[in-house]
Amino acid sequence: MKVILTTIVVLFSYVAYAQTKGQVVVVKDPLIDSLIAKRIELNKAKPTVNNPTSPAIVSSMGYRVQIYYGADRREVFSQQAKFKAAYPKLNTYITYKEPNYFLRVGDYRTRLEAQKFLNELKPSYPTLFIFREKINAPILE
Repeated sequence: MKVILTTIVVLFSYVAYAQTKGQVVVVKDPLIDSLIAKRIELNKAKPTVNNPTSPAIVSSMGYRVQIYYGADRREVFSQQAKFKAAYPKLNTYITYKEPNYFLRVGDYRTRLEAQKFLNELKPSYPTLFIFREKINAPILE
């Protein structure tokens, strides 16, 4: 009985240690490769003069100037319209964090660019602040 039991234990231990070494098998969904290829393709598509509305979204950390904050929703949209009339080429962004709405403008790569624009706006807007956040990077010329 002991011999049979010992033989069984030896066979099971041999099977447990008999593994193939140096082989890795990757099991993945084939759609992963197509998603990676699509992402690479989108990153290659940059906005150009001929195609300014490229599907590529280029974003990085930068600065925006906050020109208004308050709890009145109608007032923030009014301020946005007023700003867009004066500066039609600049992007405006409205965010809501309870209980206030925030109107921030511009996409500046450096704080110095944002500060120059803030100084230009000082006569028109009473409370101006510069915030560092993720921006839609402007096209370099």
